[in-house]
Amino acid sequence: MASGIRSYASETIQYSSQQKIVYSHLLVKTMQIEDVTYQIRGAAFKVHKTMGPGMFESVYETTMKFELARNGLKVESQIVVPVFYEGFKLDEGFKLDLLVEDMVIVEIKSVEKLNNVHFKQLNTYLKLTNKEVGYLINFNSAFLKDRVSMIRIVNGFHDSF
Repeated sequence: MASGIRSYASETIQYSSQQKIVYSHLLVKTMQIEDVTYQIRGAAFKVHKTMGPGMFESVYETTMKFELARNGLKVESQIVVPVFYEGFKLDEGFKLDLLVEDMVIVEIKSVEKLNNVHFKQLNTYLKLTNKEVGYLINFNSAFLKDRVSMIRIVNGFHDSF
């Protein structure tokens, strides 16, 4: 098949050079995000297995930051996200728990049960920072489980794997 042509069943689509570059960039970015989220999940499982439930959020934040950095990822913690009000930048808006590789926000909880306010908080962070993916992780559970205590949120929607 010629470069720049994709065939889907009976439909053939011709891409321009600019479309190929954009498509390629999106594919690479998606692969990078998937790699980073895979490592975040692995670190969360390891931290939970080692520390168990019942600690303060700050303990899980510190251990997650350590584990992710040990795996070679760039991790920032307690990132101030400003709020703009009537054209003024207010620095004391929100603080992200973790920002991994400047791509994925990780919001850490240690609560009895995740509530709607926790989802709204992460969705707000994603919107204010213009990031695509975030993880909401509740370490105060007997087991970390996808879509229950470890939830991936993409552009304001719960992501399904």
